[in-house]
Amino acid sequence: MLGQDWGMTELHALLPADVWLQQVFDAKAAREGGIVRRKRRDIERTVGWERFEFELRRRGFHAVENSGQIVIFCNNAPIRQVV
Repeated sequence: MLGQDWGMTELHALLPADVWLQQVFDAKAAREGGIVRRKRRDIERTVGWERFEFELRRRGFHAVENSGQIVIFCNNAPIRQVV
């Protein structure tokens, strides 16, 4: 529908899994070893949870979940919970 205001969730659902993963891990923060955040719902709908976990392991990255948000640490440094 022309003129429809699509949110990020809807746009990601339209992307093929490989393109979506490439966009996530090609983000500036990811390339610099920082963090990126995505909704678990988007991950599950677009690439599937198993594929997402595979990509994290393959890259040596870690992720945590809180309230439906996945925070991806785009490096292999240890994670320490502060509080």
